[in-house]
Amino acid sequence: MTLIRVQNLMSNELAKRVFLSRPPEPPHEFLLSDPTNSIFIGITKIFESPFTWTFSNLTNPHLAVVGITGAGKSFFVKTFLIRASYIWNTNAIIIDWAGEYKAWVKQSGGTVVSLAKGDYLNIMDLSGMRPLDRAKQIINSFEILTDISQYPEQRRLTMEAVEQSYVNMGFTLAGIPDPHKEAPTLKNVISLLEEKLQEGTYAYPAELENAIYRLRQFAREGEDYFARKSTLDLGKLVSSGLVALDLSGLPDESFRALAALFILQSLKEKMRMEGWSATKGLKAIIVLDEAWKVASDERSDAVMIVREGRKYQFGLIVASQNPTDINEAIFSNVGTTIMLRIKFEKFMNYLQGSLNFSDFMRREISKFGVGQAAIDMSFQTSVQFPEVFLIERVVGEIPLDVYTISVGDILNQDELERADIQKEYYFEKIDLRSKLIESNIGLEQIEGVFKRLDDRNRQIDIRGFVEVFMEMKVSKENTIQFLRSMGLQDMVITRVFTFVGA
Repeated sequence: MTLIRVQNLMSNELAKRVFLSRPPEPPHEFLLSDPTNSIFIGITKIFESPFTWTFSNLTNPHLAVVGITGAGKSFFVKTFLIRASYIWNTNAIIIDWAGEYKAWVKQSGGTVVSLAKGDYLNIMDLSGMRPLDRAKQIINSFEILTDISQYPEQRRLTMEAVEQSYVNMGFTLAGIPDPHKEAPTLKNVISLLEEKLQEGTYAYPAELENAIYRLRQFAREGEDYFARKSTLDLGKLVSSGLVALDLSGLPDESFRALAALFILQSLKEKMRMEGWSATKGLKAIIVLDEAWKVASDERSDAVMIVREGRKYQFGLIVASQNPTDINEAIFSNVGTTIMLRIKFEKFMNYLQGSLNFSDFMRREISKFGVGQAAIDMSFQTSVQFPEVFLIERVVGEIPLDVYTISVGDILNQDELERADIQKEYYFEKIDLRSKLIESNIGLEQIEGVFKRLDDRNRQIDIRGFVEVFMEMKVSKENTIQFLRSMGLQDMVITRVFTFVGA
């Protein structure tokens, strides 16, 4: 009788583990590649096989990385870029939306370019393109960022002024540009429209005024980051090793998106001009992190890079908390998807529907800790095994020192969902230090904060965290600045201070 019970128990357990009848991981030969031509990621969870990534048998070299804040997205991206540099001498351009990479890039000996601190990009630079093609790209960018597509006459006026500004500088619209000629700027375009308005002969002056107003927001004194002569050569930066283009100091999302669109356009043209060469690996990797306004629009050049990048040995990494922020043309075509900890069921539904993984895999993903991941790879040929598999943890160049701050002590689950914030926030040590510095907290105070956190095994609730700040004599203003940098709303911050009696 006991034997029968044991057999029944084992049968029931085996029935739950359907993966035993369908291997849960690709075969060894698909997981472990030539170490001189692949990037080590980690050890698989089920059979503990080393996994090294290469795109030689994948549809393309592009990656999507999804997961909540602190799940390990930036840790994975940093590890990937460093190892690509070691293995293939790959250059990397990080379009750094929130300034999250600049401290690490500096520490790694790379170059940080901050567009709001004295550096400029003239969005009318040709980058070797015909002026007519560049004019179309400029209008395309404004269609993504503004409502100009809803006003055909304003669009026509703007397009004509952009084209005329090139002609006035001596360019032939359909000709190959002379690299020695200086490109016009957005201010030249605005001047042409203003002259037309002042002539008083145009039948619809309101259309002209609105076209001018739309452009002028990107050319105001002090905010003319893209309307002056460029101080940066993107063509050189793409071959300069590790580079972070820090957009965090720009005034708003529209400015950051315009910068990202122009950078992508220029890098795409650079990619095409260089063409294919007989070298292994990747020449360059472009990173878009939380750039939803750019990654979500099918007109963005991110889509074109995904479609064409393989033949030019350019890779794109798109990282986001929300997989639905990544345009379907990108998400459905990347060769590799890295899934870290996922917060919302709707995101999990989207991922499972898009990648078609099993319910067993879904349950495993829902239990992930920091750095644990499921990986989907799209192979060039049809395979007889699941393309989604688990790795125990992303193994990085430095230990994954993670600090956890919980807000569950002041908000219940319903309140968390209404406020659209997560219960726990995870920070790699270098990222937490960067946020503290950016919140104007002194170095001695920062060391004190880390000592208190280490004493508590790197885990603390939000009330205790603010109390540590108070103990370290951090001002209330700087404390609020840090809490806002976490993404906490003012309502939540007010409740924190109420609980600590400050």
